[in-house]
Amino acid sequence: MKISIKKIFVLGFIIFLLIQFYQPTRNLDYGQVLPSHFTRIYAVPADVKTILRTSCYDCHSNNTEYPWYSYIQPARMFLDSHIKEGKENLNFSTFGDYSPRKQGNKLERIVKQIKSDEMPLASYTLIHKNAILTQENKKVLINWIEQTRDSISSQN
Repeated sequence: MKISIKKIFVLGFIIFLLIQFYQPTRNLDYGQVLPSHFTRIYAVPADVKTILRTSCYDCHSNNTEYPWYSYIQPARMFLDSHIKEGKENLNFSTFGDYSPRKQGNKLERIVKQIKSDEMPLASYTLIHKNAILTQENKKVLINWIEQTRDSISSQN
């Protein structure tokens, strides 16, 4: 039984076409800001909002801006897995639903990941160059987050 390369290519192409019909549900809240959203429970300065929107919200909120390639499988599955994992770890859209202690822990973790260049992910910034945090952006974010975290700690 001999399988030709042409048959393998045709079968692969058919599978590629079939998986295009699988289109999971997207974050449907784009543009909506829920009452529990991070920016609703804290007075977030405009520069911090801009940095968060550009570098964090696509994976860590219900407000994902999907790029054109998100309509093509398997890229879509890859994106969805990153978004799901990102929102499980931190979701700015539901930040107010966390306990004050958990909010403080989340803010502390954000600072650690920014300082260690873990976030945003290199796989994300490879395509989204504008999401790369400059030293100035890092300084602005870290300073504001640390002040906010300290204010949470002092309230408990």
